[in-house]
Amino acid sequence: MWPEQGWALLQLLLVVTFSQAEGPVCRLRGDPENPQLSNQGDVMLGGLFPFHNNWKNRQSSYIHKPFPLQCTSVNFRGFQFAQAMLFAVEEINNSTDLLPGISLGYEIYDTCSSIARGVKVALALSNGNEEIIVPSEAPCTKSAQVQAIMGETSSSPCMAIATVIGPFHIPMISHFATCACLSDKVKYPSFLRTIPSDYYQSRALAQLVRYFGWTWVGALRTNDGYGNNGMATFIETAEQLGICLEYSVAFYRTDPPEKIQQVINLIRHSTSKVIVTFLSAKEVYILIKELAQHNLTGYQWVGTEAWISDSKTAVKDKHHILDGAIGLFIPKAHVSGMKEFMLDVKPLNSSGNELFTEFWEELFSCKFSQSGLSDDNEKECTGDEDITEVHNSFTDMSLMPIFNNVYKGVYAVAHALHNILGCNTTCNNKILHQIKNIRFKTKEGDEVYFDENGDPAAKYEIINWQPTLNGIVDFVTVGLYDASLPADRQMNLENKTIVWAKNSPQVPLSVCSEKCPPGTRKVLQKGKPVCCYDCIRCAEGEFSNVTDSTTCERCPPEFWSNEKRDACVKKETEFLSYEEIMGCLLTVTSLFGTCMTCLVACIFFRYRKTPIVRANNTELSFLLLFSLTLCFLCSLTFIGRPSQWSCMLRHTAFGITFVLCISCVLGKTIVVLMAFRATLPGGNVMKWFGPVQQRLSVVGFTLIQVLICILWLTISPPFPYKNLKQFNNKIIIECALGSAIGFWAVLGYIGLLALLCFVLAFLARKLPDNFNEAKFITFSMLIFCAVWITFIPAYVSSPGKFSVAVEIFAILASSFGLLICIFVPKCYIVLLKPEKNTKKNVMGKGGHELCLGKTQYLLMSMGSRLRLVFEQRRSNVKLKSICCSLSPRLCK
Repeated sequence: MWPEQGWALLQLLLVVTFSQAEGPVCRLRGDPENPQLSNQGDVMLGGLFPFHNNWKNRQSSYIHKPFPLQCTSVNFRGFQFAQAMLFAVEEINNSTDLLPGISLGYEIYDTCSSIARGVKVALALSNGNEEIIVPSEAPCTKSAQVQAIMGETSSSPCMAIATVIGPFHIPMISHFATCACLSDKVKYPSFLRTIPSDYYQSRALAQLVRYFGWTWVGALRTNDGYGNNGMATFIETAEQLGICLEYSVAFYRTDPPEKIQQVINLIRHSTSKVIVTFLSAKEVYILIKELAQHNLTGYQWVGTEAWISDSKTAVKDKHHILDGAIGLFIPKAHVSGMKEFMLDVKPLNSSGNELFTEFWEELFSCKFSQSGLSDDNEKECTGDEDITEVHNSFTDMSLMPIFNNVYKGVYAVAHALHNILGCNTTCNNKILHQIKNIRFKTKEGDEVYFDENGDPAAKYEIINWQPTLNGIVDFVTVGLYDASLPADRQMNLENKTIVWAKNSPQVPLSVCSEKCPPGTRKVLQKGKPVCCYDCIRCAEGEFSNVTDSTTCERCPPEFWSNEKRDACVKKETEFLSYEEIMGCLLTVTSLFGTCMTCLVACIFFRYRKTPIVRANNTELSFLLLFSLTLCFLCSLTFIGRPSQWSCMLRHTAFGITFVLCISCVLGKTIVVLMAFRATLPGGNVMKWFGPVQQRLSVVGFTLIQVLICILWLTISPPFPYKNLKQFNNKIIIECALGSAIGFWAVLGYIGLLALLCFVLAFLARKLPDNFNEAKFITFSMLIFCAVWITFIPAYVSSPGKFSVAVEIFAILASSFGLLICIFVPKCYIVLLKPEKNTKKNVMGKGGHELCLGKTQYLLMSMGSRLRLVFEQRRSNVKLKSICCSLSPRLCK
């Protein structure tokens, strides 16, 4: 064994010796990756596209190096993206204006829809695969193999790749990666894209959902960077717009069937009819396949650009699950010559490319035979098939806007290189810097530029899935969203018919609770989202005039809510008017009392010379009747709409006329009382109660009340006032007292005189019965006091116009009491018992007829109105003294 070991050691030493002589070698760790499509040029561009949708999982034994990834399921979209890149490269190489004399080359790799493979081939584009011998003192580094990388298609691979190549400052321009997270220039400094960020798409989707009144929706997303970040922005915007999510669930196409079944069950048991999706076309296909098996149809789908215009997805939807779907897509684009170039794929077969062979077999459903023969059940491929006769996702040009994004990305690199070639020594010749600052227009007139985040301007078309009679889905543009416009003009729906779920022409309803109509407010349901609420009717005096109002507003002070509580109407004004029944009755009663008083006055004037009238002091009687007339008439000032003058007049007129009335009664009561109390012979008491003194007493008592009223009107007079507090639904127009002291002083003075008159009349109640008027005065004052004592609590407690009615009633009742008790008995004798209205009947009969008759006649002439009938038990001395005191002439 020693000779064998020695020989092996010798070989090792020789290898080391020769290696040290040639210098260190930089070798790639792992298997080299070769591009699927390549072409040499002066400047190289890289391309990363998913030519396959999936790969085979191989179990590793960890004993030997893992096997290379074996890709499966040809993806025609990846071929289309690659063709768009090749078209742009060829067009630039044939141009004399852009990069003249410089050719662009390319190396395009298949990422196989794998993040790990995407990172690996991206490093291959950066470093190359060949071995390099460098001097021993030099590091094992070299410049980047490509100047920029076009791709990848999905967001998650782009995040991984951009993280790896970012430190090398190699620009990476994606045509279809929309995750808003890729706008973070700290994490992804060299990433740019020609498709708008999902930040704008998410906000646009939320505004689209709100536009159609959907406030209760479900949400499905791909469990990757694209779905999670896009849905996060959507949810944030939706909450701001008042949209609630019944559920939000993520899944991935590689999830086990149990996970997919949970998603299906969640949709089945949900109450929302709108489903917002941040899914790729692959997840959508898995979803509609399961929904069809469970016969779950009728949902309104809202989709992103990842699948909303994907004709392949529409073809797979054989059960029309997605009919009526609506979503956002990149605006339509046309690049002249691109379609013809993409369909001319035969030059790819010149090198015997395995990828082309696989693609061609999948495209025409045939098989290339190595021996020139194929199986009986298989169609043999010749390579000369006519591609125009094929109708599948490769010949479908519905993704032309995305192809245009690839086209614009290549041109962005070319313009940046062109600027570097014309750059002087002072400008920045870094290609990444130049790409970030380019601004140009394509041959079709599309403006290309990047903002500070490496994103283009956000514009979307609103796409609607409208099935046709032959079962093919027509992608109809029904609107446009432009994020560069002001917020109120960003969403613009065209006047086109939109087809909804189940081919319905009506916009579907998807709300947790029906909208609260005007006149109600929303009250959240406990433990549920803000979109679930009950509608509570606004309280009295509150209103809401918008749908789904969260609060009810108070009506202005002079307004009140209507019956529906959706508007405020002017409050009804209330005051005691002549038009209403109560006002009419009080007016009629007042006029009746006035007429009755005038009638009594007429009767007294007609029979003024009769004994019974002359015995009632004619002068005071007519003054009393005049004051009663004013009392009846002053009640009319309380009826009608209060004004500044009527408020001042009603209380002052009432106070003065009543004082005048009571003063007349009080004057005559004092005269009667003094006449029968003056028992001392030769006394001169009655000289102080003659006609002049009676007039002065009436004027004096009245002047005091006039003075009180003048002070009241001067200091703080009554004024019209709108009472808004007593009733909620009406305005009470009343007279505010101004000074409450003035009002109660007027009433108090009237009460004081009435009480004094009552006391004096009560003291004179036992005077001789035949002609005793003190009893009538007592009754009238008793009624007067009773009315006004009950008036005070009734007035204070009566609401609105009823307080005025109570005051009028008190005035009329007390006036009628005075009129009836004092004057009606006399009128009865004058009109119905004229035989008693004689001097003989007035003078009476007895031993003292002469003295009594003359005394009584003298009292009549003095205006005493008293019936002097002396009791027989009174002595002659006392009668004589009374007669002499009343009239000295009788004692002569």
